[in-house]
Amino acid sequence: MNQQQKRLKVILIGDTCIDEYQYGTVDRISTEAPVPIFVPRRTEIKSGMANNVKDNLVALGVDVDAHTSGSSKKTRLIDTKSKQHLLRIDEDNMSIPCNLDYILTSVGTDVDAFVISDYEKGFVSTQLIKDLRKHYTGPIFVDTKKRDLKQFEGCILKINEVEYNNRISDCTDLIVTHGSKHVEYKDKKYEVPHVPTFDVCGAGDTFLSALTYGYLTMNNMDSAIEFAIKASSITVQHIGVYAPSLGEINAA
Repeated sequence: MNQQQKRLKVILIGDTCIDEYQYGTVDRISTEAPVPIFVPRRTEIKSGMANNVKDNLVALGVDVDAHTSGSSKKTRLIDTKSKQHLLRIDEDNMSIPCNLDYILTSVGTDVDAFVISDYEKGFVSTQLIKDLRKHYTGPIFVDTKKRDLKQFEGCILKINEVEYNNRISDCTDLIVTHGSKHVEYKDKKYEVPHVPTFDVCGAGDTFLSALTYGYLTMNNMDSAIEFAIKASSITVQHIGVYAPSLGEINAA
């Protein structure tokens, strides 16, 4: 059975949050201060951060063993007329560091990769990364907000432009997404298609998931990055987090 026929299995470790979307209208300005008055009409609740990575992996047909933690919440106020974000309210809560020993006891030979979704809420520690590289020889895909990137040496690391500019060290396998401009990997730039962009929320999660799937099925980083670009280009055309299917990505 080749890799394309085999159902992939990954272990996901990361921080989670609740994404709340309050859709409403703005028809007037407050008399108390020069600010718009938002009138909520309906609310949607979705899984964010690592849980969104899980949803994206599952949409690609990947079996996911998720180990996550977090009680943070992000509330977005969205104008239903313009479909624009007006405000985001973050309620951040830190997590207890992940226990890798517990996870490793369940790791079998059929695990194709580890995926780390590190939003720097405490669940993913520096020691966890060191221990994971020591005990697991397969590919480890990481999206992190940590600034010291050298600790991820030996992993396939994906960060965005802001995180890249804030880094204090580098690592070898570093992929940097520059929004609608391009994606960069080892001095090579990959073009990003121009699409109607309604919301960039969750695009990084989609990119990480599609990168993992693409690399494991095609065993080629160039092809994996191009696949991830196509996937995230679909996500930004939707309001809120969105997990495109394999059929959607292949048809794009």
